[in-house]
Amino acid sequence: MYHDGSRALQDRFDSRRIADRLEQITVHSEFSADDSAFIEQCSMFFLATSDAGGWPDCSYKGGMPGFIRVADPTTLVFPSYDGNGMFRSLGNITVNPKVGLLFIDFEQPNRMRVQGTATLHDDDDLLDAFEGAQLIVRVAAEAIFPNCPRYIHRMHLGEHSEFAPRPDMSRRFPSGSGWMSSGTTCHDRTPNTEAAARPGASVVVRELRTTTCEHRAR
Repeated sequence: MYHDGSRALQDRFDSRRIADRLEQITVHSEFSADDSAFIEQCSMFFLATSDAGGWPDCSYKGGMPGFIRVADPTTLVFPSYDGNGMFRSLGNITVNPKVGLLFIDFEQPNRMRVQGTATLHDDDDLLDAFEGAQLIVRVAAEAIFPNCPRYIHRMHLGEHSEFAPRPDMSRRFPSGSGWMSSGTTCHDRTPNTEAAARPGASVVVRELRTTTCEHRAR
């Protein structure tokens, strides 16, 4: 849980005792019923990864509530949706599968951390359960623990993103010209999503990409 750098600072600020106590009473390796309920009501989380050289990356992941699930007592599952095509987080996972996830409730300040090992799947049984999913990410949890909510600012959700994948998404998001589809330096660089997407998902993925980028250009 703690390395030499953590221990040195704990000793400097006389926090080793409370750090050890928190590890004893809060850190666990299996999701409880309360853990699952907290995670599955979230519509966003932060995903920390790092590349083979140790350079870190932190990404916001958003969707409709329930887009991340506790599949069993030690496994989290979430979809990878169509995005900007950089694949920074998922690319990191292919070379360094250790990840950290941070879940925050801004309305009733609370937060939870999950550390584990991630794998990518393009033939997962749950792939069809997530509208618009390109891949499924599975995280084998190794450490699950709450964090002090003291500095969480209380905020309320105005509305979910209109681009968060959901049923009937292809009708909800008509294609059109936008940032990556016309008049920009990205126009001739957009992926051939029909070739890359799994069967049956190409229309949804293509229309989400086009419309999302149009929204960014506003």
